Amino acid sequence: MSEVKKVATREGWGNTLKKLGEMDEKVVVLDADLAAATKTGTFKKAFPERVIDCGLADGHMIGVAAGLATTGMIPFASSFAMFATGRAFEQIRNSVAYPQLNVKIGATHAGISVGEDGATHQCNEDIALMSCIPGMTIINPSDVIEAEAAVMAAYETYGPFYLRFGRLAVPVINDRPDYKFEIGKGIVLKEGTDLTIVATGLEVSEALGAAEMLEKDGINAEVINIHTIKPLDVNLIVDSAKKTGKVVTVEEHSTIGGLGSMVADALCQYYPTPMMKIGVYDTFGESGPAVKLLEKYELDAKGIYKQIKFWL
Repeated sequence: MSEVKKVATREGWGNTLKKLGEMDEKVVVLDADLAAATKTGTFKKAFPERVIDCGLADGHMIGVAAGLATTGMIPFASSFAMFATGRAFEQIRNSVAYPQLNVKIGATHAGISVGEDGATHQCNEDIALMSCIPGMTIINPSDVIEAEAAVMAAYETYGPFYLRFGRLAVPVINDRPDYKFEIGKGIVLKEGTDLTIVATGLEVSEALGAAEMLEKDGINAEVINIHTIKPLDVNLIVDSAKKTGKVVTVEEHSTIGGLGSMVADALCQYYPTPMMKIGVYDTFGESGPAVKLLEKYELDAKGIYKQIKFWL
């Protein structure tokens, strides 16, 4: 069997920025002295005159992006997730979201898969922070193909966006002719009758692996890729819950305030269903190889399988 192709979603962010730069002179990129890591360096090499390096001043970067947006430019601001949302929360809320400006925030190095950089850089709270801001669209792509589609969709849609990307290379799972990306629409990757697994980001491929393991135990799991966390595809999740009667959410984020919380809110309101949230359980991460951390926190396919089996 051939090796599964793996590419980090941040590569899709950088590659698509360059394409947008070629398409539209109004596209500008801002970075917080992290161009090599966030992959905005690809755009910088092609269009150095349309790049502003704001240094280690993420709040300032968002303020500059907001100002550029008021002039008709289309700013894409990039930093690590921890700093883009943590340091710059006030500026995102008051300077971008409140006036509903056309600013796109591309945050890389999200979740514990940042690895050796440790707890200070492993942001497991960013979705919770961004989801409570009115009018903010949040997208967390599952692979590089979805990342490229998400960046393009953000460019084509007016308003503030939070785009979440990872450091770790992850399996390419959307390389198929019928793949279609639509903001706010989840994708059923596997039909099932006994259980619904709702996953986002790098956990989508791990959820598919867990579903294969469950299949061997006679448990037919439906797997849904929720790339757009806000607005959430409530109809798809509720319809699946009605079919299977049980829902599990999986995310590389805190179980507090992320995908799991939003799915729980939706089910509570429209179709109360037994549910389990899998993610980072109210703890900080730690330094270590990304793959080993996913194993330790039981966010790999085997860990997800074990947790679901225990719950069932």
